[in-house]
Amino acid sequence: MAGNSQRRNRRTSNKKGAQVGSGGKRRRGLEGKGPTPPASARKGHKKNRVANAQAKQAAARRPAPRRGGAKGTSEMVVGRNPVYEALRDGVPAVTLYVQQYIDNDERVRDVLKLAGDRGNINLMEAPRPELDRMTNGLNHQGLVLQVPPYEYAHPDDLLAAADDNHEDPLIVALDGVTDPRNLGAIVRSVSAFGGHGVVVPERRAAGMTAGAWKSSAGTAARTPVSRVTNLTRALEGYQKAGLTVVGLAADGEHTVEDLEELNGPVVIVIGSEGKGLGRLVGETCDYRVRISMPGGAESLNAGVAAGIVLYEVARRRA
Repeated sequence: MAGNSQRRNRRTSNKKGAQVGSGGKRRRGLEGKGPTPPASARKGHKKNRVANAQAKQAAARRPAPRRGGAKGTSEMVVGRNPVYEALRDGVPAVTLYVQQYIDNDERVRDVLKLAGDRGNINLMEAPRPELDRMTNGLNHQGLVLQVPPYEYAHPDDLLAAADDNHEDPLIVALDGVTDPRNLGAIVRSVSAFGGHGVVVPERRAAGMTAGAWKSSAGTAARTPVSRVTNLTRALEGYQKAGLTVVGLAADGEHTVEDLEELNGPVVIVIGSEGKGLGRLVGETCDYRVRISMPGGAESLNAGVAAGIVLYEVARRRA
């Protein structure tokens, strides 16, 4: 009896604790997992590999979605009068930085009122050393206005705008125009005469800065500007879409008033005042036209020339 008791004790002492149940896990493990998926959906199966390969091929054939246009860079407008004029003329702005302990003169009060009336401009107070750092030591006079990056349109967006209005496209492309004020004036003329947008090259050309926005007199808010890496390629794309590319040149073979092609879908290309159209851009144009000038002037300001041609196109379409 004593031996039996010792054997029971040894068996009991080998246990490491209380026995627990499975909690139903064993029963759930015996339950079905639903219908067997088809072979094409089972990982590792030959038909699954074939289906994945076909999906990749279909994705490669599918055209990639068009991305939006490029963005400019953030800009700082500095100085009491420039900041005041930018706010007065409706230049978009994100933040107005005001120097701590600034002399609260009439111009400062006007700036603060304009910024407050907008309702969407952040007002930030900053010490003078911080404003000096932000502006790289420019004479900011205690006021710095941060202008957000301009969102350029895609060249195709200009065609879409014409299509939405059931109109023949009227687009102006600039080749080597470097003065932002000229760009703004041309945007203003495009808006005034029913154009659908402006195209500018990315390099060696003016972009939509605060100065260009001011010169546009607010029309930049409703007239898209597209920025392209290669102007010649963009013009060729418009030609494939059915537009006639007409370049302005002092020695053009045709005159603006005589060219019938201005009646239809057209891109008007304007070069710089000094060099005119670049060689590749000039060769891409379907026609080169000149503006008759009885007074004998050699050339016109780019903004003025654009306004004359746009008026002629609008007159014909009226």
